[in-house]
Amino acid sequence: MLRRLFKTGNSVVLSLPKEILDELGLAEGENVSLELDSQQRQVIVRPVEKPLAITGVDEEFARQINDFIEQYRPALEELAK
Repeated sequence: MLRRLFKTGNSVVLSLPKEILDELGLAEGENVSLELDSQQRQVIVRPVEKPLAITGVDEEFARQINDFIEQYRPALEELAK
């Protein structure tokens, strides 16, 4: 798959197609880990693990909240405005 780099402000940007974001479980605004493999001339993008549980919060409940946020992210972002 070929992608074109483009300039926005002082940065050069690479857009990622929806299919790849879906496969990685990523959405707009999330953090990723970026690594450079100089020998292979490759850039590696990995999702950052999201902690599910906070001390004192049931892990299953945290998972349900995370699923809810992922499902309704666009609506929640609009409400936040």
